[in-house]
Amino acid sequence: MKLSVSFENTRDDGAKRSGPVTVGWFLNERKAGVIYGPPERVRSVDLNKKHAKSASRCPAVINLESRYFVIRCPFDLNIGFTRDDKGKPALRNLSGEASTIRASKLGEKLHLTNEVEWRHPNVPTIQLALPYVFVSDEPVYASQVAPFMHYPKEPLPGTIFGGRYPINVWPRPLMWAFEWHDTTKPIKVNRGDPLFYVGFETMPQDRSVTVVEAEVTPQLTEYMEMISGAVNYVNQTFSLFEAAEARRPETLITPVKRRGGQPE
Repeated sequence: MKLSVSFENTRDDGAKRSGPVTVGWFLNERKAGVIYGPPERVRSVDLNKKHAKSASRCPAVINLESRYFVIRCPFDLNIGFTRDDKGKPALRNLSGEASTIRASKLGEKLHLTNEVEWRHPNVPTIQLALPYVFVSDEPVYASQVAPFMHYPKEPLPGTIFGGRYPINVWPRPLMWAFEWHDTTKPIKVNRGDPLFYVGFETMPQDRSVTVVEAEVTPQLTEYMEMISGAVNYVNQTFSLFEAAEARRPETLITPVKRRGGQPE
């Protein structure tokens, strides 16, 4: 089967693909995994649908929402920016002793990137490491974007640093990267607040998406180990997609079985 990293270059196998595209998700780190909720499809379930012309009943709106899944913040964040006496940038946990997360654990997950790597002068980039991984067995591109369909009471003082990549050949743990444009204001996100969306592009484009929890099989683990850390050795990891595809097993998704023998 030709998976292909490019929709345009995907070979025609003689049969038009139809039906939902299955996207698998899993956590690559099980420790404290209970704090990480499953991806949730964005829906206007609580909005007005009584009127026939309600936007909540618009097919275009429904189609858009059906392709986005929200990832929620696993713990409270209340972070300030500072510089030490040598001018080195640093993060401060503004909640202090009232913080719901231990400082040592927060330091393991959240960090500032090196100042020389910031895209804009005096605009820090912070990264929150997360264990979410998405994978597919046919061509699917995932895009990580801001949660633009949710309204925050306290807007964040910057922008999400998103990205787009093929999850059929390059499944990797996601992180929340944020460019802090106004460092006079804190970054405050509560546990359960939308952190970002993951949107999926399929081929053909009108196919729907079904997201299932995937078993972390030996084949999946081996493939993840093969591609992990490549960014530390080369600058353009997209150049490795074809090499990764050539060594990829045909099937990586095995849905997790739940009580009664059914996937979650």
